[in-house]
Amino acid sequence: MAARKSGLGRGLDSLLPVDRPQAGFSNIPLELIDPNPQQPRTLFDEEALASLAESIKAVGVLQPIVVRTLEDRYVLIAGERRCRAARLAGLTEVPAIIQGQEVDDTGSLTEALIENVQREDLSPLEEAGGYQQLLEDFGLTHEVVAQRVGKSRSAITNTLRLLQLPAAIQFMVGNGTLAAGHARTLLAIEDEAYAVHIAERVVEEGWSVRQVEDAVRKRSTPTKSGPARVKPPRPAAIIELEDRLGERLGTAVQISHGKRGGKVSIRYASLDDLERIYRLLS
Repeated sequence: MAARKSGLGRGLDSLLPVDRPQAGFSNIPLELIDPNPQQPRTLFDEEALASLAESIKAVGVLQPIVVRTLEDRYVLIAGERRCRAARLAGLTEVPAIIQGQEVDDTGSLTEALIENVQREDLSPLEEAGGYQQLLEDFGLTHEVVAQRVGKSRSAITNTLRLLQLPAAIQFMVGNGTLAAGHARTLLAIEDEAYAVHIAERVVEEGWSVRQVEDAVRKRSTPTKSGPARVKPPRPAAIIELEDRLGERLGTAVQISHGKRGGKVSIRYASLDDLERIYRLLS
């Protein structure tokens, strides 16, 4: 399946100058991109790269890489994971924000990307890719992104969660056959194959969000013989803390609280996602 051109690419094309081949936005050959010699990371999670490659095959490269021109080649500034995954996916070129040799205007690039994700014709998945790039490549926080694009922090977090979905479900969201609200509900299913199965039924049978929630609940509730055990209601303060932590970290958080303390469980999609959470905590 050919990778679909990212909507973010179309937007940046109109926001940044493209009449100069050495600056602006363009699709550039992967063979002309050299790694950043100052990149501290030398090891990459192969499983996470394979997962990202599958996503790229399904929906394309949602986040342009950032490069700087150097003679007749490009030096990578941000986006090495996307480059590696794009090669795994069989791509020969990727969308890139190109900075000239003497240009270091990260602020203008950030503003261009912020303006781009405010466009109304982006799919929810393309919007999520834009937010993720503002977080990873430009160092913005969830709170700052929310302020800059004029949305609530929870809206940013919920949109970003779409990037944790299996590639097959991302494809359905990307082409508009599956609504983002239905897709986010499927994040509670740990079995990816079953999540894809439910997503396909949603598309084929026109399920409501409530029907998806019921399917998720049935999958999550184990069948036991004997009378059902009624759990006591959870304190509202604990639920509120879970929501706040989840928004702050951009992932699902569960707090188990008892008389002698408890534990906090934080869900992550890959080692790279875990590293992102670590950076937020530190």
